[in-house]
Amino acid sequence: VIITDAMKNWTAQSVFSFDFFRDLYIDSMAQDQCQFFPYQTEFRSLWEVFQMSEERSRLTDGTDPWYIGWSNCDDKVGMILRQHYDRPYFLPENSENKNTDWIFMGTPGYGAHMHVDNVNNPSWQAQLVGTKNWTLEPPPECIYQCKGHEITVYPGEIFVLDTNSWYHSTRIVSNGISITIGAEYD
Repeated sequence: VIITDAMKNWTAQSVFSFDFFRDLYIDSMAQDQCQFFPYQTEFRSLWEVFQMSEERSRLTDGTDPWYIGWSNCDDKVGMILRQHYDRPYFLPENSENKNTDWIFMGTPGYGAHMHVDNVNNPSWQAQLVGTKNWTLEPPPECIYQCKGHEITVYPGEIFVLDTNSWYHSTRIVSNGISITIGAEYD
């Protein structure tokens, strides 16, 4: 499901950027304990990502593309992130919005390989900056009855998906950086 009006009162779209996250996380010691997904990059940690050259972070011609994801487990950082977005209005008030934020960021042409997540609940993912294509494949028990889907998520849209059931891959199709933030809910 894609919701197109759920970020109307958020400031995240105008505030979140590579520089914002670099400045926010550069001194975070707690981040070493969080999950980090390097995908097809040489990075081994979020700290290494934020050490990349300014040219590469700005997508200068001739620099290597990149795509990464991470979970935030620094409470102080989480409080700052949550100043810029709220629990999406379409989630029931009694639905617990998990405290772990997931952030995915990268350059055109890159994204996540086909996989299924190992998390406890479905999630919502807010496409803050850039445009991302999602390829969805059904779970094995439904492979003969269910169809796969290709979905494009644009800035300002929130995609709701059970990533524990649906196999999925992503690819950034916009010309600039893509930034997505999301969380699990029950």
